[in-house]
Amino acid sequence: MTENWLNINGKTIIVTGGNSGIGLHITNQLKENGANVIVADLNVETGNGDGVYNIKTDVTSICSVNSMVEEAVKKFGQIDVLVNNAGINLPRLLVDFYSNERKYEIDEEAFNKMVNVNQKGVVFVTQAVVRHMINKKVKGVIINISSESGMEGSVGQSLYSATKGAVNSYTRSWAKELGKFGIRVVGVAPGINEKTGLTTPEYNKALAYTRNISVDQLDYGYEKSIPLGRVGKLDEIAYLVSFLASDKASYITGTVINITGGKSRG
Repeated sequence: MTENWLNINGKTIIVTGGNSGIGLHITNQLKENGANVIVADLNVETGNGDGVYNIKTDVTSICSVNSMVEEAVKKFGQIDVLVNNAGINLPRLLVDFYSNERKYEIDEEAFNKMVNVNQKGVVFVTQAVVRHMINKKVKGVIINISSESGMEGSVGQSLYSATKGAVNSYTRSWAKELGKFGIRVVGVAPGINEKTGLTTPEYNKALAYTRNISVDQLDYGYEKSIPLGRVGKLDEIAYLVSFLASDKASYITGTVINITGGKSRG
């Protein structure tokens, strides 16, 4: 049957930030394919959810991360796949050359928030999971959700782009370190996608300011820069993640796969 082609049923898969946005679509697709999905998210309460097991987790806290992994192993016995999806994006200019207010200029608070979630979180969640995989001799998979901007850069998003560029580097380096244990590490870099429902008015206001356009202009004309002529669907990202989590992708490691409709050079 086609739903069993990936054969990930029974695999235990952690999805950080899996309660909303892209993470929720990934969670749902993995669940539909029969995986035991653990949603590690700050906005859940620990316990059984809708076909998943939720563990309240702050990825910026090493103590919280280690507790989450211990709970996951206690619940399911082993971890087969980690999807590092949790992330944050605060549009900021290096220098606010539009006014003297500096409201949307890089400051220490924005820097620390993005680095803590997008880099520190990825590093220490992966560390905790990989320790388990090596100890249990699990030939696992680490999937890092990156961004097209981590390769191409983006106006008003240099901090975000830099953290995703770091994720790409972690992906390549860890693949080299962990290949001898049979552990694959791969990145997924989405481009412009349909709305996740997480975009706040404040985010739109900040991004529009950094690009010196109105909020109404943010969504105008994107499809013209995409060879396929449309934005991506969140489920399309989830399909790719599900494939990479399966043994059908057993020779893919140490690379970042663009899913951008042809927009990114990669």
